Amino acid sequence: MELGLHIADFTWNGGAAELGGRLAQHARYAEATGIARITVMDHFWQAGGAGTEEREILEAHTTLGFIAARTTKLRIHTLASGISYRDPGLLAKQVTTLDVLSGGRAGLGIGAALEAVQPAGPGFDFPPPERFERLEEAIQICLQTWSGPDTPYDGKYYHLARARKSVQGLGKSRPYLLVGGDGENRTLRLAAQYADACNFRGGPEVFAKFDVLKQHCHAVGRDYDEIEKTTMLSINPSMSWDSFVRSASSARDAGFAAAYIFARDITDPPKIIDLLGSVVPELA
Repeated sequence: MELGLHIADFTWNGGAAELGGRLAQHARYAEATGIARITVMDHFWQAGGAGTEEREILEAHTTLGFIAARTTKLRIHTLASGISYRDPGLLAKQVTTLDVLSGGRAGLGIGAALEAVQPAGPGFDFPPPERFERLEEAIQICLQTWSGPDTPYDGKYYHLARARKSVQGLGKSRPYLLVGGDGENRTLRLAAQYADACNFRGGPEVFAKFDVLKQHCHAVGRDYDEIEKTTMLSINPSMSWDSFVRSASSARDAGFAAAYIFARDITDPPKIIDLLGSVVPELA
C-alpha cells in the first residue's frame, strides 16, 4: 500500500510569514522519504476532522501549483474539489495546466461538495437537490475536455460550445481521476462508471462498500479491479509508531491500495514526515 501526504491543516510554527518556506520543505521532504502522493483539501475554511474553521487553510489549486514547482515525482491532486466551487470547464483547464507544468503528475479528486455553509460563506451557489447530477456532468466535461472530441457539451446544467483542450496532457491519455465519497446509490456508481480511483472511509462497513462498488461495476460493464481503492487516516501528537502501523496495516489488509494521511495539531511539519517515512517500508 502506498502512503500519500494529505495536507489538511497549515497551522504551523512560524505562522503566515514562514508558511511558504515550510510548505516547500514539507513537500520536498515527503518526496525524499518515499511518500508517493500529496493531496490538499479544497475547502474555503477549515472543516471536518482537521480542526476548527479558524485554523489556516490555503486555496487548493494555487497550492498544488506551488507544490508542483518544488517536487519532481509526486502525484498531486485535490481530495476533493467540490462541484459547487468552479465551473467544470475551468476546473478541467486547471488540471490540464497543472499536469503539463508538473511533467504529467496531476490528477483530479472530485466530489459533490461539503455542507452548504462552505460555499455559501464566500458567495458560491450550493444546489443540494441536483448536486450529484451536476457532479456527473462535471466529470463528463472533464473527461471530454481531456481526451474526447472537440464538440459541444449540452447537459442539463452545463453547456459548452466546445469541450476543447488547448494544451495536450503528457504521456498518458488524461489526468488521473478520483471520485471522493462513499454514497452507495450515486457516488460509488459514478466511481464505477468514470473514475480511476475512489476514496472513502475505512471501518467495519468497508467490505459492504466494496461489494456495492462491485455491483455498480458489473452494471456498467467495468472491471472492478481497475479502480484503485483509497482511504484517509489521521495522525496526532499522541499517536505512537505502533498505533499508526496497526491503523495503516489494517487499511492495507482491508484492500486499500493507498492511504492519504493527514495530521491534526502537529505544528512542526518534519515530525509528520518522520512518522510517515518510517512506515513506508512496513507497508510496501
